[in-house]
Amino acid sequence: MGKKDIDWGALGFAYQPTDYSYVSNYKDGKWDEGTLTTDHSITLSECAGIFHYCQEVFEGLKAYTTEKGDIVCFRPEQNAKRMANSARRIVMPPFPEDRFVDAVEKVVRANAAWVPPFGSGATLYIRPLMIATGNVIGVKPADEYQFRILVTPVGAYYKGGVKPVKVQVSKYDRAAPHGTGNIKAGLNYAMSLLPSVEAHAAGYADNMYLDPETRTYVEESGGANFLFVDKDGNLVVPQSHTDSILPSITRRSLVDVAENYLGMKVTQRPVRFDEIDQFVECGMCGTAAVISPVGEVDSDDKKVVYGMEHVGPVMKKLRETLTGIQSGEIEDKFGWVHKIDVE
Repeated sequence: MGKKDIDWGALGFAYQPTDYSYVSNYKDGKWDEGTLTTDHSITLSECAGIFHYCQEVFEGLKAYTTEKGDIVCFRPEQNAKRMANSARRIVMPPFPEDRFVDAVEKVVRANAAWVPPFGSGATLYIRPLMIATGNVIGVKPADEYQFRILVTPVGAYYKGGVKPVKVQVSKYDRAAPHGTGNIKAGLNYAMSLLPSVEAHAAGYADNMYLDPETRTYVEESGGANFLFVDKDGNLVVPQSHTDSILPSITRRSLVDVAENYLGMKVTQRPVRFDEIDQFVECGMCGTAAVISPVGEVDSDDKKVVYGMEHVGPVMKKLRETLTGIQSGEIEDKFGWVHKIDVE
């Protein structure tokens, strides 16, 4: 199949409609069969539950072309599982996990011409989402929902190579203790918008949020999990004692890469903010960038510098190994790469 006539290297991270989306509706206690659609708009009642009580969850993953020319996704079954868990937390009917993966395959296959070629640095971003469409006035779950997948081509997260960034410790909390911080719901991201705008205005790439209960421990950024490397070269992964960190699929994969590909010791534990100056490297991990190296962390009374000149060796190796597995350049020991047949 031929590709769209696009300057793949010039793509940014912005929405561009493609040929097809996927849609399925929940009504009378069941999901319909679902279908591909060329209609990229949604028409809703003014009383739809999404507008009033924010019943919405979403996911993010990518389709890309491997060195061999295959179109693949990375661990889509994990996104299916996480989305189902997110839905249950805010009383939405989970979209069946097997159907989630099948829907991803269908919509990527239908938009194969929009999947950027290998070596371009670009990918096809996949955004599954679910919203409450049924009418609700009283505070209660809706009785009708829509599951949808949109796709859009996006450029490389880093133009001109990976470079360390600066983050600041936020004066705001991202989530409540034992609240919804551990699910992927839009309401959590709305909480981070003002802090993000203020951070960017002050010259920072993102925020470092501390735990909302004691403001003692490192939690995560506005859209990524943190990783640290200690002076002995071990990976230290922050855990939340208030269960308010999103369980990142990228983070989980990087832990496996560290242990099983690179032979590193990995410790997952609560990390106090007052100890981060004892680490030698820091990074943020997520779908978009895989790893974004952090060169400096600033708070009101403390500045921790890991180095803004170059990417630390451990973060660099972790990122190169995981992206190598994704692209097919490094053996996929765990069967993470999910091939999509497009012929």
